[in-house]
Amino acid sequence: MVGGKWVLALAIALGLMFSAPQAMAKQDVLFGGAAITGVYYQVALQISNIMNKHMGDKYNYIGRPTGGSVFNINALDRVAFDFAVAQSDRNWQGYNGAADWDGKPITGLRSVFSMHPETVMLVTRKDAGINSLEDLKGKRVNIGNPGSGQRGNAEDVLRLYGLDYTKDFSAEQLQQNEASRALVDQKIDAFFYTVGNPSATIEEPAQSVDLMMIPINSDAIKAFVAEHPYYIMTTIPAGTYHGIDQDIETYAVTATVVTNEAVAEEVVYDMVKTVFDNLEELKASHAAFRNLNPEEMLQGLSAPFHPGAVKYYKEKGWM
Repeated sequence: MVGGKWVLALAIALGLMFSAPQAMAKQDVLFGGAAITGVYYQVALQISNIMNKHMGDKYNYIGRPTGGSVFNINALDRVAFDFAVAQSDRNWQGYNGAADWDGKPITGLRSVFSMHPETVMLVTRKDAGINSLEDLKGKRVNIGNPGSGQRGNAEDVLRLYGLDYTKDFSAEQLQQNEASRALVDQKIDAFFYTVGNPSATIEEPAQSVDLMMIPINSDAIKAFVAEHPYYIMTTIPAGTYHGIDQDIETYAVTATVVTNEAVAEEVVYDMVKTVFDNLEELKASHAAFRNLNPEEMLQGLSAPFHPGAVKYYKEKGWM
């Protein structure tokens, strides 16, 4: 009888030994953002924080800084990330095989939801002598690092204003945190940036130097926006940044959360459900998210929705 009890105890111990790790195992989920000082990184970081808080027994979410939208879409195509953030225009271009993906569409790209609008901005120092786009000639201007959505926006703006960054001025390709420091240190005279407002990368230099924002609202820009459904004209209200005391008209894209068709339906469903069930928590995590609402978060998406997202939206009666 004693031997029988010992065998039973050993069996139970072995069962716990082999079953416990399986019960405790979490699935790593990689979420690509962008530059660590930008709002895209905050999307990846804050959603990861919410998922780890509410579903930490099942998933281990990791928000990663990256090179931006183009990098993220290419990483999703390789299934190097599970989720990532991309500008709405880059989302459209990737899925339809345009721009950086000319003739090579990323057909596995899938939409999850939209986040905040992002304005295309041209920021300069007041002492740089830049009062219009045309004044960029002969200056030192950051147009963004290759592989970022803001680089594509900057190139569009320059083309529509008849400027050539290879000839008309000295073009820099800095990450945004580097560009903000360079503007303060007078190593550049202006930078293009596409971001949700308010952004720390503009708030911080505004405390050190007097800044200006240049409107991006020519007739050519407005016609360009009218031709592309993923763009909108918008206004950055006066007072959004220190020293910017007038409304700045420009255009905007939308930050979109995207994934790959290969990501499991359950993974996407769990993320979408957790985010929307805790939307107030997400809205409170960053100033750029304060106006999020479910209706708008299902708009501005070019690639087809992932089935996991569709499942939740249908449960809510939103689709």
